[in-house]
Amino acid sequence: MPEIILFTIVLAVLFDISNGWNDSANAIATVVSTRVLSPLKALTLAATMNVLGALFSTAVAKTIGKGIVNPAGITEIVVASALIAGFLWNSAMTIIGLPVSASHALIGSLMGAAMAHAGVDVLNFRGLTKIFTALLTSPIIGAFLGYYFMKLILYLFGRFPPSLINRYFGRLQLLSSSFMAFSHGSNDAQKVMGIITLSLYSGGLIKSVEVPLWVILLCAGAMGVGTAIGGWRVIKTLGVNMLKLEPVHGFAAETASTAIILGASHIGLPVSTTHVISSSIVGVGATKRLSAVRWGIAGKIVMAWIFTLPACIALAYLVELILGSLL
Repeated sequence: MPEIILFTIVLAVLFDISNGWNDSANAIATVVSTRVLSPLKALTLAATMNVLGALFSTAVAKTIGKGIVNPAGITEIVVASALIAGFLWNSAMTIIGLPVSASHALIGSLMGAAMAHAGVDVLNFRGLTKIFTALLTSPIIGAFLGYYFMKLILYLFGRFPPSLINRYFGRLQLLSSSFMAFSHGSNDAQKVMGIITLSLYSGGLIKSVEVPLWVILLCAGAMGVGTAIGGWRVIKTLGVNMLKLEPVHGFAAETASTAIILGASHIGLPVSTTHVISSSIVGVGATKRLSAVRWGIAGKIVMAWIFTLPACIALAYLVELILGSLL
């Protein structure tokens, strides 16, 4: 295997670990903040379900491999540049405690690196329209679904004592958090599968953009490791600082998010699990009262989301120019 492809695969694994590191909050923030599980048990459960979810399908991986750029116009240096930029952005945001979209980071980085190499014509605008439609609408759907699902729960069980509701929904949250972690693995790990497959294709090691089994297993394991590390500052931001959650709220947010993410994974659409769970939490919190959501924290999260795509496009563009001149 050529050294540049091996280097790209190592970068892809690092990106997947950084993805799991930041996105561990998506899977366990609610179940930890509601004290249904201890942080260690929650991380162990999430890492296991992330791995299983990554083995679910390869539909999203194929979308990433073909839907962003024309595979014929991509080199290993382009892929490596995209992964370096995405890894740096994910890690920086995790260190300062902001949940960001690894999907936006990876897609933006691939766009920037590809444009630095081959210009705007290398972009697959039809595929990007489909991808960005899913990325932009999924948080809106998450907020509405979280709100109305929580309203339904309150309608059905609101007359029971809060202690009884939280006791039973605490048990149910074990299931909802497990499925949330599973859905996270089913969507997010596949994005890096698509990137590695794209690199293998551009290097002539495979003849079509089909994900090899060893790539699936590698990305599943890397996502699990990243989740097991745990981005504690992000978990605190998402599960504690933005909204005070009870088990019933955590169950509603996780269930709504899981439905959206698994549905997107099934039809091959990459969505931001960070955006979906965050918006679902906001929707659930709005059933209490709008002031229950700490909008200052939510605003900072939204600003990080807004800047992720352009920042990663610019960073990857610069990295590709540097690597291209050196290699």
